[in-house]
Amino acid sequence: MDLMKMGKDLLGDKLGDSGVMDALSGLTGGEGFDIGAITEKLKAGGLGDKLESWMGDGENAAVSGEELTSALGDAEMGEVASKLGVEKEAAAEKLSELMPSLVDKMSSGGSLLDSVTGGGNPLDMAKNLFNK
Repeated sequence: MDLMKMGKDLLGDKLGDSGVMDALSGLTGGEGFDIGAITEKLKAGGLGDKLESWMGDGENAAVSGEELTSALGDAEMGEVASKLGVEKEAAAEKLSELMPSLVDKMSSGGSLLDSVTGGGNPLDMAKNLFNK
């Protein structure tokens, strides 16, 4: 059983659009969904302060589609748009609505690892993703 796939599918269902989760897999140039790599790209792209708000327990800072495209890369946003079957600007807007919630739900108290592993027990991953 692939726990990361199960968690990704459940999170996609909770966000109401599992196609977005599949599209996100292209943001890091690798295969599969890697939230750690995505957050590193966001941090390197100048969105560290916003990312911290999403990972913390307080209010999530808003992000624009242009900011996400700049941080993640124009080509990567184009790939997401292609997978979603929409224009690049529409994909960027969709991600600007979903990314804060996605990172928020996959983190707890600023740590992605704890939310993914359940604080050390991988079998708790799916449960911990949705106990917010």
